[in-house]
Amino acid sequence: MAHTLQTEVESRRTFAIISHPDAGKTTITEKLLLFGGAIRDAGTVKGKKTGKYATSDWMEIEKQRGISVTSSVMQFDYNDFRVNILDTPGHQDFSEDTYRTLMAVDSAVMIIDSAKGIEEQTLKLFKVCRMRGIPIFTFINKLDRQGRAPLELLAELEEVLGIESYPMNWPIGMGKEFYGIYDRYNKRIEQFRVEEDERFLELNEEGEMIGDHPLKESDLYTQALEEIMLLDEAGNEFSIEKINNGTLSPVFFGSALTNFGVQTFLETYLQFAPAPQPRLTNEGEVEPASANFSGFVFKIQANMNPAHRDRIAFIRICSGAFERGMNVTLARTGKQIKLSQSTQFLADDRSTVNEAVSGDIIGLYDTGTYQIGDTIYEGKNNIQFEKLPQFTPELFVKVTAKNVMKQKSFHKGVQQLVQEGAIQLYKTYRLEDYILGAVGQLQFEVFEHRMKNEYNSDVIMESIGTKIARWVENEKIDESLSSQRSQLVKDRYDQPLFLFENEFALRWFQDKNPEIMLSNPMDVEE
Repeated sequence: MAHTLQTEVESRRTFAIISHPDAGKTTITEKLLLFGGAIRDAGTVKGKKTGKYATSDWMEIEKQRGISVTSSVMQFDYNDFRVNILDTPGHQDFSEDTYRTLMAVDSAVMIIDSAKGIEEQTLKLFKVCRMRGIPIFTFINKLDRQGRAPLELLAELEEVLGIESYPMNWPIGMGKEFYGIYDRYNKRIEQFRVEEDERFLELNEEGEMIGDHPLKESDLYTQALEEIMLLDEAGNEFSIEKINNGTLSPVFFGSALTNFGVQTFLETYLQFAPAPQPRLTNEGEVEPASANFSGFVFKIQANMNPAHRDRIAFIRICSGAFERGMNVTLARTGKQIKLSQSTQFLADDRSTVNEAVSGDIIGLYDTGTYQIGDTIYEGKNNIQFEKLPQFTPELFVKVTAKNVMKQKSFHKGVQQLVQEGAIQLYKTYRLEDYILGAVGQLQFEVFEHRMKNEYNSDVIMESIGTKIARWVENEKIDESLSSQRSQLVKDRYDQPLFLFENEFALRWFQDKNPEIMLSNPMDVEE
């Protein structure tokens, strides 16, 4: 079994796609699924009016707006590899969900719009990858439209992100005059918009096209050759070691919408992307091919199937093999759990999974057992994986049920959606009023939409503005210290915290009450 497990683990490639909204993340995800045979027909975001929605966007609000606000997990097989794609939210209000997702992958694919270059959200997510040393592969998208000069894009990539780049291929023209890509790695030219049998043109030892071809007469081809010569002489050297430690990014050019360059990217990516890596625990590193199963919950999602009102805990397997029906220990409680209801995903299509290995992502049906960050393991060693990052909310609203008669569904909806981790729940001390905290406004809109559609509960949300949340470390706290400028509330674990109106109110409170220890346990370093 050990040899088989090792072979299975080495065939896994688990990655997240990161980008700024509209750079083409959902489109490229679909094209990858198309190559993997996981879907037959890609419905792109452009095709909203036709009723064809993106395969990875399953939630109603995503279909209406054409944005990804949750992380879907999709799996397919390609060329003896098993690929797990984690499609992350593109919208910045959901960056916390994306941060946690990045803890569950072995590499990341960064999509950049060739006309816009590095955008704010891309930079934020890139920093998390760098912080964790995650290998990053770059796909510069939308070459079928007019964009910025490729050399300029490379320079920006290196300067803004502080990473070396190595172009695996190079565009010949762009926009209306986009002829294809010069594939440095595979030593061939891939032509744009031609019949399949004309797609590839071979290159000779000198890197020039073999035989006569109209493309040879083009100034854009000559320009591409000159730029490649420059890259060969002055560019970075290809280094698998630097790719693995996240300091050099292989760069690919293409057009996801027209499905050009995506297959070449996928095949090259699979060769160089890392298989599952050892993971750090309180007991030291855990090897992916070690015998005992272990994994952690990086996401909880309610109502992926509204008809069944279900909750799914997403597990990244970090070591060993999963078998349906196995018994594991939940590290937080020390209790034994039987893993009998398990699933794998293609957006909202799922199938029961009987076996999976390190690197795979599985879903466990959850009746309230799991929390985000939970470790589950097999064997006697009580292990705990690294803590997952959480953000301190900045925006706050008071939330009540519109219909007093529907309190039961209101409370159920709030409790379940809060467990997903995108919004935080707080209660006032005496009246136990509900206050919600979030990183961005869109999270409140999604909450309101889902409460109405999934729990049949209309809500009234009253903004109480931006606040600074600080947790109280003292065992006892005097409730009379609560005021309009520093409101005392409890989190969902009944831990006390203050919501301060601004930095001035926080400093004033600390000066007046030096004996009260305040902390920000959910903060994550940028």
